[in-house]
Amino acid sequence: LAQMKFVLVFAVLLAFASSKVYFSDDFSDADWEKRWVLSTSRPAEERGKIGLSAGKHFTNEEEERGLRTEEDARFYALSAEFEEFTNKDNTLVFQYSLKQDQSIDCGGGYLKLHPAGVDQASYNGDSKYNIMFGPDICGSTRRTHLIFNNRGDNHLIKEDIPTETDTVTHVYTLIVKPDNTFQVLIDNKEKKAGSIEDNFAILEPKQIPDPNLSKPEDWVDEAQIVDPEDFKPEGYDDILPEIEDPEAEKPDDWDDELDGEWEAPVVPNPEYKGPWKARMIPNPEYKGEWEHPLVDNPAYEADDTLYKYDSFKSVGIEIWQVKSGTVFDNFLVTDDEEAAEDAVTQILSAQAAEKEAKEAQDEIDRAEAEAARAAAEAEAEAQADAEPEVEEPVVKEDL
Repeated sequence: LAQMKFVLVFAVLLAFASSKVYFSDDFSDADWEKRWVLSTSRPAEERGKIGLSAGKHFTNEEEERGLRTEEDARFYALSAEFEEFTNKDNTLVFQYSLKQDQSIDCGGGYLKLHPAGVDQASYNGDSKYNIMFGPDICGSTRRTHLIFNNRGDNHLIKEDIPTETDTVTHVYTLIVKPDNTFQVLIDNKEKKAGSIEDNFAILEPKQIPDPNLSKPEDWVDEAQIVDPEDFKPEGYDDILPEIEDPEAEKPDDWDDELDGEWEAPVVPNPEYKGPWKARMIPNPEYKGEWEHPLVDNPAYEADDTLYKYDSFKSVGIEIWQVKSGTVFDNFLVTDDEEAAEDAVTQILSAQAAEKEAKEAQDEIDRAEAEAARAAAEAEAEAQADAEPEVEEPVVKEDL
């Protein structure tokens, strides 16, 4: 038994020893500008300021602070490098936390993972990236972006992934595995998972409509036809949509010479049924919707390396925000799913306290607004009472 326990402990330690953290930043120190490079690609007046902040509500400011966007209607572009690596034959975990306590209505909150070769000083939207991941909110668009670059083309996931829109901290996790599958988690809860091939239009489709076949000319795909035995009743078109109100009576004081000839008001005709339409019946010749037969696509080529990138070298924030205030924090790039999961648990331990702090502040704001309204009403009433009454001028009649 002791030997088995030793083997188990050794195996666990070996697993942790073999895992790798490629990049991590929780901004627990103030030297973030030594690690992150601010791009000067755009004119200075278009670039937003960024600094350290824990946002409006927090439990421990130093532990919960991150990079916060500070100016509205600005672009933000900055990146941090790490030792280059490939995820060939290995799991990739890309994770970070996001707090948007400005109640964002339009702006990005996503990150990018880049290969080697990005010029950090001129980093911009055209800089090549491998993966884009994270929230994108603007108007009715509210999704978690996931884009994989493959052979120079960016491929957005076919179906939108939901995102969080409240004002507390949430953790976004992307896991990419060597079996060509992916998984998206928010706060350690799965939101989307599956094969890369099925969820992204990277490869040619496995099957295509048979180019040698087309719908037969005699194919009947009308489900209903006009009933050949249904005829328009005689006199149907003579029924008017409106008729004179049979209950209307000419007023006793109506003067034809002064008022003109009296006409009874019209009302909808209860007998009118609208334009006549022949009854529809099931088509006895109906064969159903024609489905184009599929054949194997000769252009399709399987690829078991869709997950793989030969180079990862930097992580970047490259976004536009109408309303600033987003806090990016707890960056993690690793191959250790368990370590990432544990990190999420620790990060979210403050989430409930954030909600309570916000609710308390909302209550204070409501009370202050109510007090201000009451004070304004009282002041307006006092001013009205203080104004002297103006006597009406006396108008003398000419004698």
